[in-house]
Amino acid sequence: MRLPGHPHPRLPLPLAGQDEDMDAFLTWLGEAIPLVRHLGIRAMRWEGEALVWELALSPSLNDKGTGFGGALTAQATLLGWCWTTLWLRRQGRAQDVVVAEAGQRFLAPVSGDYRLVCRPERYDGPVQLAERLAAKGRGRLALVQQLWCGDTLCLEARGDYAVLP
Repeated sequence: MRLPGHPHPRLPLPLAGQDEDMDAFLTWLGEAIPLVRHLGIRAMRWEGEALVWELALSPSLNDKGTGFGGALTAQATLLGWCWTTLWLRRQGRAQDVVVAEAGQRFLAPVSGDYRLVCRPERYDGPVQLAERLAAKGRGRLALVQQLWCGDTLCLEARGDYAVLP
């Protein structure tokens, strides 16, 4: 059982040249952040520079039978944290990541299972982050998340994620 004030042990970095085991990462994430086990994440994968989650709606239902905005916002924020953390791990870096700023716009109700897609706000964002990390050991990256229910864009979110020294 996790206790407040006690950090969870880090997941070992993948060996150089090896891809991240996404199932192992999700298992670790559910141990590190117990809420994750209740989010309905079915799958996680990279699609180019985008990190994608497939999610079941049932754990995030509201009183109207659609997606609860607070749960959807938490998922978008956490997906950005995962993008940044996994990107760092690809670089062989084990650094802490925190969300510094986040916001969202709700565009349509979420009425079925959905997917969340996260990517850098700017195509050169990861390159700039790598340069800041090399120079200062810390940096910040802007990410955007989109929630799709079928072909309908239901939520757009943006977050700044800080990489701590």
